[in-house]
Amino acid sequence: MISRRRFIEVGTATAGLVSVLANPAVHAQSKAKKYRTALVGSGWWGMNILTAAIQSGTVEVVALVDVDKNLLNPAWAKVKETTGAEPKAYGDYRDMLEEQKPEIVICATPDHWHPLITMDANKAGAHVFVEKPVSHTILEGAAMVKTARETDRKVQVGTHRRVSPANKAAIEFLHAGGAGKVGMVRAFVHYQGGPGSKTPDSDVPDGLDWDLWCGPAPLVPFNRRIHPRGFRSFFEFANGQLSDWGVHWMDQVNWWNQDKEMPKMVASTGGRFITEDNTNTPDTQNAVFQFNDFVLEWEHRNFAGNGPEHHNVGCYFYGTKGVLHLGWIEGATFYPSKDVNAEPSWHVPAQLHEPDQQNIPELWADFIDAIECNRLPVCDIDKGFRSTAFSLLAMLSLKIGRSVQWDHDNLRCIGDEEATKLLKREYRAPFVYPEV
Repeated sequence: MISRRRFIEVGTATAGLVSVLANPAVHAQSKAKKYRTALVGSGWWGMNILTAAIQSGTVEVVALVDVDKNLLNPAWAKVKETTGAEPKAYGDYRDMLEEQKPEIVICATPDHWHPLITMDANKAGAHVFVEKPVSHTILEGAAMVKTARETDRKVQVGTHRRVSPANKAAIEFLHAGGAGKVGMVRAFVHYQGGPGSKTPDSDVPDGLDWDLWCGPAPLVPFNRRIHPRGFRSFFEFANGQLSDWGVHWMDQVNWWNQDKEMPKMVASTGGRFITEDNTNTPDTQNAVFQFNDFVLEWEHRNFAGNGPEHHNVGCYFYGTKGVLHLGWIEGATFYPSKDVNAEPSWHVPAQLHEPDQQNIPELWADFIDAIECNRLPVCDIDKGFRSTAFSLLAMLSLKIGRSVQWDHDNLRCIGDEEATKLLKREYRAPFVYPEV
């Protein structure tokens, strides 16, 4: 029997431990070594990661890399202001790897660049902190796992909710039977929006190497809806809401299921029913993932928030004792199944950092500890690959218009050669798709 008091105590204790790990002063005192660190992708989120790394006292920033000087130059100025250092600036990460020989590389580029940068950095001897989703296609992710193991490098994926205090307490609550036996999980993202309008293509801005930005992906005309920050809504470079937000929630389910099982069957439907802009990923999507002992459902819409249902984002774990909502800003809340209007009987508030309400400091602390203790990080590349693959399989099902039977051990869609071929895509020359 799990008491409400017990789990509030667990949440509080977990939060205290995480607070110590994330405290820059404490961590700096405990770490004499500073790792030669390079950031590839110096935009908004890359600088969030690098700032947390600097504050931890564990890094010496030796290089910044970005194909867009409009992002690179302000990032360089901020690093100098913050640390006094003057890291070398690069437009091509390959030149940086050859000249700087960093010990750690942070990869915070658009999705389509994650695999090549991560694997090249591993091969050059660097540990990598790579943003989610780990890859644009499934076989790229498998190649990333293979390379990390062959080079014996640590790869931490930016699924920082695995170290969030409320999420950790919620997973422990579920594992201890607080919600009873869980037979279904529903993951979702619903924020208000609307049809939008088209943005015309335009000339490439001064200071941006658009050809290199596109890299192994198709070379398309420059459009300000794509860069900066809009790439996730274009299939050429990402896979929409499901591979952006969805990977976080797929990862929570993976974590709850102890990273031991991949879905046997995945089916997805959806489309562009409301949106009128020039993006091309679905504004509405549903997916079903069949496991041995439970069903996972995903849903998103890029319009009409979730007001009547109270929560806009997260997972509902439906158990025999009630429903656990595992969210973001709301933390974790359990609703017992006494009646439809039952008040929450257990709650752990979120404990997040600004800017952007995240838990990067805790994840960075775990990454450094994994390097120094020679263990796998909490968000190891194989876990990140599995959670990314959930999303990519659903997107594959949507594209071909039918369900897929998944054989993860052999990385193939059972009895479906057309679907199996979509586990990879052609790279634009001179880039070469990685072999698994």
